[in-house]
Order: sequence, then structure tokens, then C-alpha cells
Amino acid sequence: MLQAQFLQDMGPPRAGAGQEQAHGRHPGRRFARRYPALMRAHLVQLDIVWEDRRANLDRAERLLDGVDVGPGDLIVLPEMFDSGFSLNTDVTADDGTTAAWLARLADDLGAVVMGGRTVGGCANGGCGKATNHCTVYAPAPEGGQPLALCDYAKIHPFTYGREAEKFVGGREVTTFAWEAGGQRLTVCPTICYDLRFPELYRLGLSMGAELFTCIANFPAARRAHWRTLALARAIENQAFVLAVNRSGKDPYLAYAGGTIAVGPGGEVIGELGEQEAVLSVNLDVAGLYAWRREFPAWRDAKLMAQLTPGVRSVPR
Repeated sequence: MLQAQFLQDMGPPRAGAGQEQAHGRHPGRRFARRYPALMRAHLVQLDIVWEDRRANLDRAERLLDGVDVGPGDLIVLPEMFDSGFSLNTDVTADDGTTAAWLARLADDLGAVVMGGRTVGGCANGGCGKATNHCTVYAPAPEGGQPLALCDYAKIHPFTYGREAEKFVGGREVTTFAWEAGGQRLTVCPTICYDLRFPELYRLGLSMGAELFTCIANFPAARRAHWRTLALARAIENQAFVLAVNRSGKDPYLAYAGGTIAVGPGGEVIGELGEQEAVLSVNLDVAGLYAWRREFPAWRDAKLMAQLTPGVRSVPR
């Protein structure tokens, strides 16, 4: 149903595939045309430099320089990719630099770009604490500015890791529409510890989610949990899951990478090891709809309305 490969090892376009010229800051790049019903995502597993925004933005940009990004593709960067999982929010809170970089990258590459950052101040009513965000931009329409598609605030601060001491949780499950090549998927972003809470994902499903992203700084000590939970969230919601972790170490923890893309039937589309790398996956949109029609387990959910009155128990 789905295909994946390391972007660094991508071969020439498949026989019969047309070519189109790139635009933006890589005028020499060329792309293979997409086959119908396939959407393409690029998962950036970054070895994050501790509390060094400029170094991390430059590092991510260098990694993406070697990637064949096509118009409308989705680029996913880890949680707090500009700083690492730091509680020193006075230093790491985004002053607008990271958001502006995400917007510029989206516009330069003609892609939808999402990545994690710390937002200071009194966001979500948590005066005195920061919020942990996944911010999403799309390319600018002709004559306009890059479009802010979504700015999800992590609902579940990681209490065990003391995140709740410096961060307040968000209040809303959010979705946005990703459109490319005449195809469309409804995307529900989540962040790291959120992966342990299936009710968040079920609420996303009730809002029409067909693809869940989970950006993370998930430690090596719990790498088996990371993989198992990503598979479970895909299977139970009959949805794509793109779980993007960091690699390397910070002053406190080691990270095992393990970025993984999972299909709606629980099949592993692609998976990275421990090293910094970018993974590309093709998502078979028609295959997702076919699986949901063939095995419509999502229709049999019974308890969502009791847990959250007024919430639909089936996707749109």
C-alpha cells in the first residue's frame, strides 16, 4: 500500500515519470511527478544542539538540502527542534525566529512544514508558564504571506520529566487540511507524551483525522514504548501515524531516534535507526479509504459521547 525509502539513497525518477522545475531557494532541484492518490512526507530526525536555536535551524536546513522535496509535500521536524527538551524557558522561548524560519522554509520549498517550539508568556491561560507547540505553515498564495495552518499546544506536559513545572498544557485537539496533487488528508498534530493518551487520538478521529503526527524528544530508555504506541495509535484509529523523534544526546538523556511511519492497517511504511537522517514516505490515500470501508471498526466506537458529550464517535 505504501512505499518508503531513505531520501539520501533515492534513485532516479521511475520510468515514465515526468519532470518539473523546482522553485524557491533551490532553483536547480527537479522533482518526479506524483502518481495519483499518493502524498509524500519527509520526516527529519535531527540531532538537536542543546539550547542553540541558530545551530539547530542551520542543521535542519543542511539536512533538507539533500532531500527531493516536491510541491505540497509535508516536512515534519521534532518537538522543540530549535532547543532540545529544555525547561529553561527564559532562554528557549521563541522570539519569533523559529516561527519565521518555518514559514520561510514552507515558502521556499513549496511544502507544508511543521515543527516544535517553546512559546512563552501566558498562552492558554497559564500565566508565568510556557507552552510546548507544534507550528504548521503552508506556502504563500500568489502575492501573499505563508499561511499559518495550525499552532497546536501540547495537551499533556510530561510530569515525570518535570515539564509541568515550566509548561502548561494546551486545551484543544486541533486538525488542519493538508492538500497536495489533488489529494487531501486531515492531519491531527500531537507531541511526545501525548502518544500515551489514546483518547486524544480518538477525539482527533471524531474530528475527521486521517493522519496523526507525533513530534517528540522520546528517550532511549523507553524506545520500545515509542514504537508500540505509534503502531497502536495507527491500528485503533485506522489512520496514518508519522512519529518523528530526535537523535543524539542532551546534558541529561540519550535518544534512540526510531522515527517511524505507520499505515492505517498497522503496517510499517518506513523506520529510522539511531542516527540523524531524513525518511521519505509515500502515503496511499485511496488505500486508507479502502481499508476503512473494508474493515470499518471505527464505526463501532460506543463510549466517546459518554466521555465527551457532543463529540461525534465516527469520522466525517
